Amino acid sequence: MSFGQGGASWGPGGDGTPDWAALAEESAARARRKKLLMIGGGVLATVAIGAIVTTAVVTSNGGKGRADGNASRLPAPADLPEDTSAPAPSFSSVAPPPPPDPKDFISSAEKDKAPITVDGFFPGKKLTMGDRVHLKGATSSSANCATGTQGALGSILANNGCEQLIRATYRKDGVAVTVGIAVFDTEARAKKTVDESSGGLASLSGGGVNTFCRGGTVCLRTSNSYGRYAYFAVGGFLNGERVTTADKDVYAVNKDLTNFTFRQIHRRGQLQASQAVADPSG
Repeated sequence: MSFGQGGASWGPGGDGTPDWAALAEESAARARRKKLLMIGGGVLATVAIGAIVTTAVVTSNGGKGRADGNASRLPAPADLPEDTSAPAPSFSSVAPPPPPDPKDFISSAEKDKAPITVDGFFPGKKLTMGDRVHLKGATSSSANCATGTQGALGSILANNGCEQLIRATYRKDGVAVTVGIAVFDTEARAKKTVDESSGGLASLSGGGVNTFCRGGTVCLRTSNSYGRYAYFAVGGFLNGERVTTADKDVYAVNKDLTNFTFRQIHRRGQLQASQAVADPSG
């Protein structure tokens, strides 16, 4: 006869001695149940992880489905233009012509059509070069070029076909310089005149400038050419003193005026070149 209490088994003899064999078997049974529960929990955990992965895959596939949905909204091939071969833009292989050279317009009478006047070359009442101010005196223009020269220069101008001689005098601090521009038909004639030049330009008095560089007084004389224009200068002291190489003031005034004259001739070419671009038919 056996009674169970608290999970213990008692022997049939009723003497209170435990049934050790039965207790051992019951302990082993409990261990087996615990192991099965642990294995079962692992299976449940594996199933849960699998469910999570499956959910993630399904969610990912759902996102892809939405992207595919956007792609499905693209126009069908039938909605696209049948001919997409529009002509490509074309560019000319011919380079545009270069801008005209201003010197071309002042190298011959054929292109140099602008009026030739004293004010066109020597405008205003004074000339400012940097901080140096030169006051303008008398001016003149003559078709008889020899009348504005001294020595052999008059005949040289005439022999080379001088068409007009323009002169202007400027003064600064006791120094006076007359600059003259001789006009020729071609650049070659202007250059030849400068190469052959002898004598010089005659000074031009008046307009607040007394006679200077006359009567054998030693003065500074220069000559040059640009395009169909030859330009000359004569300068010295208003008090009649002779000019030496040490008289830098005379050289400075002469340089200012001859530089200005060159620029004015070049500017004449620039203006005509610009006009030719603006009005090719003119």
